Amino acid sequence: MRGERQTDSGPGKRARLRAAIAVAAFEALLSGLFAGQPDDLYLWIKALHIIAVISWMAALLYMPRLFIYHTDAAPGSEQSETFKMMEQRLLKVIMNPAMMISWVLGLYLAWSVYGFVGGWLHAKILCVFLLTLVHVHFSRAVRAFQRDENRRDARFWRLMNEAPTLLMIAIVILVVVKPF
Repeated sequence: MRGERQTDSGPGKRARLRAAIAVAAFEALLSGLFAGQPDDLYLWIKALHIIAVISWMAALLYMPRLFIYHTDAAPGSEQSETFKMMEQRLLKVIMNPAMMISWVLGLYLAWSVYGFVGGWLHAKILCVFLLTLVHVHFSRAVRAFQRDENRRDARFWRLMNEAPTLLMIAIVILVVVKPF
């Protein structure tokens, strides 16, 4: 391992393995909770949902920062290849699993607690859908950067960095304040 670089295949395989173990442990915990039906199941699901959302948001806020710096790297350079690896791992290891878990647990809570009723809930789901579209846009950008076909400048990515933040603010206000 001495002298091994993060862009080598070994660290990537280990990162994927750790992510797979984490997702499997998360699934085992959820299965155990649903099988055991503890009195505080709602609180467990809510806590796991919040953890997944925090992970998803962290990735959504970090990815455009990587894109900003990646736009300055010459295609094919060592720096560009490093950014490609970072973007790919962030997407596959954190962003995608966190998004899926956020949606599944969020829909479970929306159904089991609120019966999908409430204007604030519908607005929140719309905002989460828009956040998912941002996620999809970032995923496509990762693929474009992988092919050295990014067509956007750093200014665009700085502006895109604001989209998840604005949606997060709206979502938190809708969930906590429930204004309608």
